[in-house]
Amino acid sequence: MLMILSISMILILLSSAVMILTSILSKKSFSDREKNSPFECGFDPKSSARIPFSLHFFLIAVIFLIFDVEIALLLPILITMKITNMAQFLLIASFFIIILLVGLYHEWNQGALNWTF
Repeated sequence: MLMILSISMILILLSSAVMILTSILSKKSFSDREKNSPFECGFDPKSSARIPFSLHFFLIAVIFLIFDVEIALLLPILITMKITNMAQFLLIASFFIIILLVGLYHEWNQGALNWTF
């Protein structure tokens, strides 16, 4: 127990030291307006260099990734059907699918799935 505690303390100290060192070394010494602006042949830019980003599209993509990972987690349940008895399998599978459906209902109810312009 003492060895696990000492190893975990060493790892925490080592990771903290690396994070502090990188934050110190990554600081910029000065900020210049000309160096931070986009370069267009020496002239001031006509418009903003930033492209507008659709936050709604990003949220839909994150929801898709979450449900995609959850569907990938459903596949091993089919393999466990051979190992466990049918009552345990149905309980676990139905519980997991209910969690998925409640999450989908919540996103639908919040209006996150409505694609509005």
